[in-house]
Amino acid sequence: MSGLRDQLLKAGLVNQKQIKKAEKEKIKQVKATSHKPAAKPVSPEADAQAEKAARDRLLNQQRLAEIEKRGLAAQVRQLIETRKLPRTEGEMAFHFTDNGTVKTLHLPQAQRDQLIQGQIALVKLDRQYELVPRETGEKIEERDKRFILVLNPKEKEDGDSRDDPYAHYEVPDDLIW
Repeated sequence: MSGLRDQLLKAGLVNQKQIKKAEKEKIKQVKATSHKPAAKPVSPEADAQAEKAARDRLLNQQRLAEIEKRGLAAQVRQLIETRKLPRTEGEMAFHFTDNGTVKTLHLPQAQRDQLIQGQIALVKLDRQYELVPRETGEKIEERDKRFILVLNPKEKEDGDSRDDPYAHYEVPDDLIW
């Protein structure tokens, strides 16, 4: 290489400063490619801190989820307590399931019919069963479905009975489902 350098210098194409500058740049390039920075050694203390931070984040997420769950349960409790319908002991039995167990609730005929038609909903608050309007039942269902025991779909009006093939059959009065 010194031959090429000398020839370029004699020809006047480069000067001494340019040659020194080119040599320095070449040395820098060689050093940069040969000496790659090594990865920082991970100390056990830093590793333990990272694990602790991850555990703390997970615990915080769980705590926030539990707080949100309690808040929703409190909202549902308030909805039920403020909007429950007055219920008296009736002569008609209404059967439903609660955690896989068939339960019976004796209701007046009017409330039983409303429950079957989907106008009211049956909910469980602590160990008591309460009746609430359909709109309240839907709000409760949005927050937590576990409180809803019976929320039947709203029946169509009698004007749509032409689609029902059994509409012209009379149902006996003593037939109870």
